[in-house]
Amino acid sequence: MKRVTLVAAMLVLAAPTAARTQETPTERDAARDVVQKQMGLQRSLNIDAVVAKLTGANPARDAVAARAKELMDKELIALGDDITKHPEVGFVETRSVQVLTDYLKQHDFDVTMGVGELKTAFVARYNKSTPGPNLGVILEYDALRGTKGAFHGDQHSTQGPIGIAAAIAVAEFLTRTKTPGTVVVFGTPGEEMMPPNAKTVMFDAGTFKGMDILVRSHAVNATTRPAPGFGTCCMNIDGVKYTFYGAPAHQLTAWNGRNALEAVIHLFNNIDAIRSNLRPETRIQGVITEGGAAPNVVPDKTAADFYIRYPDEVYLAQVTEMVNNAAKAAALATGTQVKIDHYGRNRDGIGVGSLDEVAFAYMKKYGATGVVPEPGKPMGYEETGSVSSNIPGVGFSAKSSNASNHTYEMEADALTDVGHSGFVVDAQAMAALLYDFATRADYRALVKKEFDTLKGLHDEYLESLRKVYVTPKVTGERVVP
Repeated sequence: MKRVTLVAAMLVLAAPTAARTQETPTERDAARDVVQKQMGLQRSLNIDAVVAKLTGANPARDAVAARAKELMDKELIALGDDITKHPEVGFVETRSVQVLTDYLKQHDFDVTMGVGELKTAFVARYNKSTPGPNLGVILEYDALRGTKGAFHGDQHSTQGPIGIAAAIAVAEFLTRTKTPGTVVVFGTPGEEMMPPNAKTVMFDAGTFKGMDILVRSHAVNATTRPAPGFGTCCMNIDGVKYTFYGAPAHQLTAWNGRNALEAVIHLFNNIDAIRSNLRPETRIQGVITEGGAAPNVVPDKTAADFYIRYPDEVYLAQVTEMVNNAAKAAALATGTQVKIDHYGRNRDGIGVGSLDEVAFAYMKKYGATGVVPEPGKPMGYEETGSVSSNIPGVGFSAKSSNASNHTYEMEADALTDVGHSGFVVDAQAMAALLYDFATRADYRALVKKEFDTLKGLHDEYLESLRKVYVTPKVTGERVVP
């Protein structure tokens, strides 16, 4: 009885904690039974005991974390600073990818470029791996599009170096100790150009197939972690482009044409007209990307790009249908035609408490600042939901800025102590968790049990919502065919 395993520990019931569930009252009420099952699952796993056991004294693990810190301090912080100073927007991150893959090649990783038919996507496999747990590390490196040009207002510039430090530290440990396991690094471009997002494209192409775990980091202005369950960082999204086609004419004889610019303006006005009939959590965000060529010519082609967002995908479908109808009405009113292109979507991912809580404990252990003690809302570890709803994983978010995301101030912080210290913490914590996952079969089993159960509960959750989001019935004579 001297050795108490994690499998035994996870059967001990923990005291109930306050539920951190879905975002809206409708979600919480409609899916009350599902939420109760989620809470029961967390109590049965006794994750507090798991965290205490894994994060206790362990010289071998600490050596792996120390190696990640050494790599960051000696070379990879500087590499991140270099990418910060040379920002490239999504899908054209040629220079950034070059410096990242060159470094990986120098540390025994074989690199394949252009995966998923994306020029700046890559997969790097550690060439000394032996069959065992498949450890995946996601890197990002694209910059934001700004009015002053590209800028790293989300600090993606150092997400690559963080992941590389952890991947190399763990890979070297596996080789040195002859521990079975593979390490694969995934270069994922264009995170800020979604949807469609590169991770979804890569997932659909089978790029992540076979991974037992995926880890990544992302900049924040506080050290946080989500509650377990399903949700998304930025609400579910439908990406839709509306293109209006009219007929050109001279503006002095505009009656000879059909104005596509008026049509796209009508679309925005129609959306504003229905906002009072939409649930308050709805977000409809659009820009006119094409508005005509010259003031003296009736525009015969215009386009608008929209992100339509809602916390869950069931009501989102209703909102998207209403926006589509607003576009059709705009075309009908102006005598134009509209093409509706549903070009991408993001959906819920799954957050795994047995991963997120261990990651959070390690971030605190290695010196994270700005710690938020309570977990946030449930969400997956990456933004598309495609990957995080199918493969268990975790995102590391140690404080690395005093400013909010998507700001020039956050970019500036990437080059200072607040950024550098947060990046090093993420690299150490990531390396430590990957060490645990590679060396503990009981921990892997725990993670799989939780993930598989939550995935099944998500199907129940969506079915519960379908029963309450009833589309209002409009009666009367049908006037419009």
